[in-house]
Amino acid sequence: MNDVSLWLIFILIGLATTLPRASFIVLGNRVALPATLQRALRYAPAAALAAIVAPDLLLVGDSVDVLNAKLGGGIAAVLAALWSRNPWLPFIVGMAVLLGLRQFGA
Repeated sequence: MNDVSLWLIFILIGLATTLPRASFIVLGNRVALPATLQRALRYAPAAALAAIVAPDLLLVGDSVDVLNAKLGGGIAAVLAALWSRNPWLPFIVGMAVLLGLRQFGA
């Protein structure tokens, strides 16, 4: 592979990632998304966060383990977030449960 084709690949990859993102800014209100798609996009951040966090909570090594300390801490953090509007409480409760379960052998 020569230098020209490598630079061409870099430019094409840059355009492929930039154009879809920039289209929302450039087009603005001139193009409206369908209502169904707008409703679906509301759940995209939560789905992305779940896709990042869930494997870390469920996987231990290379296998699924539903009885592990990380999952216990995550469940405790979610319950604390549902119970209180304090942004620090889920962090504190989740870490306390995680460290407690690790310390006492769960």
